[in-house]
Amino acid sequence: MDIKQIQDLIRFVSKSGVNEVAIEQKDFKITIKTTGEQTVVHHATLPLPAAAAPAPAAALAPAAVAVPAAPAVADTSNYITIKSPMIGTFYRSSSPDKPLFVNVGDEIKSGSVVCIIEAMKLFNEIEAEVSGRIVKILVDNASPVEYDQPLFLVEPI
Repeated sequence: MDIKQIQDLIRFVSKSGVNEVAIEQKDFKITIKTTGEQTVVHHATLPLPAAAAPAPAAALAPAAVAVPAAPAVADTSNYITIKSPMIGTFYRSSSPDKPLFVNVGDEIKSGSVVCIIEAMKLFNEIEAEVSGRIVKILVDNASPVEYDQPLFLVEPI
C-alpha cells in the first residue's frame, strides 16, 4: 500500500464516521482510529513467512482488531477555553525574534494579549476575556486555525 492509498483511506475514515478500520495484507498491516478530534494511524510491516501464499483481493476488507483501553483523559471541565474568534494563522509572538505572549503556567488578566491571528495580512491581537493561569496551549505556532477553535485552556483564579 503506497502513501496515496493510505491518505485516501484516512480521508475516507474521517468522513465516514467509522471509529476504526484495520487492514492486513501478507506483509503489511494498518489500523486507523478516529476519536473525533484526531486520527491515529498504526502501521507495521509484517515479516513474510517462507512458504506464504499470495493474499487474495478479499484480504483488503476491514478486519476487527482488539483495541487496548485508552488512557484516562484529564478532566478539563473546570478550565475555561479561549477560542479563536476568526479563521487565520495562529502566532504566539508578534515576530520570530520577540518573546512569546504567554507560556504554560503564566498568569493572565482579562484584556491581556495571549496571541495573534493573522487573517488576510492583518494581524489581530487576541485578548483574554478571563483572568487565570494558562494550563495548556492547544495550537502549534504558525498553524492555521478555524473560527471557534480552542486555543488555550485557562484555570480561573
